[in-house]
Amino acid sequence: MNLHLIMVAQFLFIILIFFFTSVSADILPGTTLHASIPNINWTSPDGTFSLGFIPISSSNPSSYSLSISYSSIPIWTAGGPSTAVDSNSVFQFTASGNLQLLNGSDYIIWQSNTSNLSISSASLRDSGEFVLLRNGTISAWSTFENPTDTILPSQNFTTGKTLVSGLYSFSLLRSGNLTLTWNDSIIYWTMGLNSSVNVSLTSPSLGFQSIGILSLYDQRLSVPYIMAYSSDYAEGSDILRFVKLDSDGNLRMYSSAQGSGTVSETWSAVSDQCRVFGYCGNFGVCSYNDSSPVCGCPSENFKFVDPGDKRKGCTRTKTIDNCPGTATMLQLDHALFLTYDAELSSQDFFAGSAACRFNCLVGDNCQASTSLSDGTGRCYLKASYFVSGYQSAALPSTSFVKVCSPAEPNPPAEQGNLGGSDWKLRPWVVPVVILATLVALVALEGGMWVWCCRNSPKFRGLSAQYALLEYASGAPVQFSYKELQRSTKGFKEKLGEGGFGAVYRGILINRTVVAVKQLEGIEQGEKQFRMEVATISSTHHLNLVRLIGFCSEGRHRLLVYEFMKNGSLNNFLFMTEEHSGKFLDWEHRGTRGYLAPEWLANLPITSKSDVFSYGMVLLEIVSGRRNFEVSPETNRKKFSTWAFEEFDKGNVERIVDRRLLDDGVDMEQATRAIQISFWCIQEQPSQRPMMGKVVQMLEGIMEIERPPAPKPVAEGSASGTSINRSSNTSAFSTNATSVPVPSSSSSLQTALQTAELERASALV
Repeated sequence: MNLHLIMVAQFLFIILIFFFTSVSADILPGTTLHASIPNINWTSPDGTFSLGFIPISSSNPSSYSLSISYSSIPIWTAGGPSTAVDSNSVFQFTASGNLQLLNGSDYIIWQSNTSNLSISSASLRDSGEFVLLRNGTISAWSTFENPTDTILPSQNFTTGKTLVSGLYSFSLLRSGNLTLTWNDSIIYWTMGLNSSVNVSLTSPSLGFQSIGILSLYDQRLSVPYIMAYSSDYAEGSDILRFVKLDSDGNLRMYSSAQGSGTVSETWSAVSDQCRVFGYCGNFGVCSYNDSSPVCGCPSENFKFVDPGDKRKGCTRTKTIDNCPGTATMLQLDHALFLTYDAELSSQDFFAGSAACRFNCLVGDNCQASTSLSDGTGRCYLKASYFVSGYQSAALPSTSFVKVCSPAEPNPPAEQGNLGGSDWKLRPWVVPVVILATLVALVALEGGMWVWCCRNSPKFRGLSAQYALLEYASGAPVQFSYKELQRSTKGFKEKLGEGGFGAVYRGILINRTVVAVKQLEGIEQGEKQFRMEVATISSTHHLNLVRLIGFCSEGRHRLLVYEFMKNGSLNNFLFMTEEHSGKFLDWEHRGTRGYLAPEWLANLPITSKSDVFSYGMVLLEIVSGRRNFEVSPETNRKKFSTWAFEEFDKGNVERIVDRRLLDDGVDMEQATRAIQISFWCIQEQPSQRPMMGKVVQMLEGIMEIERPPAPKPVAEGSASGTSINRSSNTSAFSTNATSVPVPSSSSSLQTALQTAELERASALV
């Protein structure tokens, strides 16, 4: 009896081990997975990916999907992301080599249709690809060739493949264009090669790299064309990045750290979610509540199809055919009904707002219309049964919807609460509105008064007091051209030459000494220039030169900075005859960097680019020589290349600034700084440390491994990608040395980046 009990216990123990252990070896025909036993699944050899039944949501634990998942995040689902089965469902790898998903009634939900392909086994690979094999080696069917809604790194996405999520689909056209489509009919987003790439593609394919770059490949492209990249490009380790078509119709990139079970969005195709066709369903109107899109109905002439899910759209409370009276047009200000090429043709014409409204009213098939107020005078009639709306105060358009009389607009509501019926005026709203109006009037009157005073000699003294107050407040001061011309004595004392113009010394009427930069070659509009000035002036840091004010008067564009009484860090690191007496001892840190290779190679710019710049700064500070300096001492090699060769030979003293050697430098600290600089200036961003680790290495908390040799960046190429060089520099740079930036950068991005480089004055 005891022996029998022991045998039974051993058998149960073996069963338990089998139940709670995932199968990672090759899978043979005849194997079955059960939704009722979710702990058994098929895994990749390294355990990163698994194939099995997973609950669709915690709120409905009896509903499952058969998915390949990464830390419980589905990246492929049998039948598509919307396919759900019950707890009695099974997944079979039949003896004939077919994959079948059956529900509790043995109804086939999905199958691979591979019964006649001589399948011998199946395998889930470490890449996340599930394959059916002939003779154990030849792939006959795979999830990479039959994607559902996700693209993984190393997955080849060609013109014959489609990602599908609900009514939305993503595909690659033969032209190389990426498209998002609603209901196989409306293309509402497209992205392709820019006009500078003038080639006809033969067999384009889309590839996604693990570091976060989505690229287009074709034999006629000399290098892969970067379509998009992740905001955390090349950062971190053990991170899976993937591209996914979500159920809201947007294509996004995501990143997920291994084992976290969470994802973070790093890129999206449609930046304005309300521009996704059909997002709020038929007759639904999309708007924003703070930063989130919300769905509502056009008016009280409509009701939600499903109040529990407002994305399912709206329907008229009375159909047009059954109007007790006559039909009329409901007006929606600052609204448009999304209309794309497939819907235009004869329904697109030029007419005023009244004509646009009337033509839809008398048209038998017209449901709604939109009149654009953007200067084109275009009118779109919506004859389609499906109408997708978007409303925002920023939209220059008016739309009309056909309803039964009388038209019943929605009551006033907070933005985003379209279709609401429980809004009521709060008692505090009226006094707040009155107070805000009074403040606005006082500010307007005060502004007009100040403007008049500034241009009047009679009030010049008062203007000086106001300028001092405005300067103290931290807001950018607007100067007239005559004021700055007078403060610089006719632009007489020149301090230096920077990007886009010269810098002059000046004294404001409040006796503040400033540096006035006279910009040349600036083609920005007035509004854009003022916005960038506001952005730069709002950036405050101990080590940043502060922008005090500006002048934008006709063709005159000037910037007024704090005066750097000690000059540029350039004069301290690299001595000239004029500045031979200036020297930084070992105890002082400045910041002046060079651009990382990715700036010049049209690659994604990340925080690792700043690490590269920091490394160059650190090497220059320790050595007292320019990074690109060549001399007989360096055998005509770029200094950073020569310096590593000397470091590799153990000749650290040859790298360190001779003045520091004479001043008693701490060689252990100097060696550590040199090693860190070589780690920071690695050409590949993934090889550079994060700044947190740099700080730990500087402080001696972290041991420093021997750095590899930084690969020199060949003239005209970096990281295997051709470089388009440009002489453009920032108009906001106050250094005498100009910094090259890619021509594709926006002027604001350029200004912000170069402003980060201007940190000399506060430290010296």
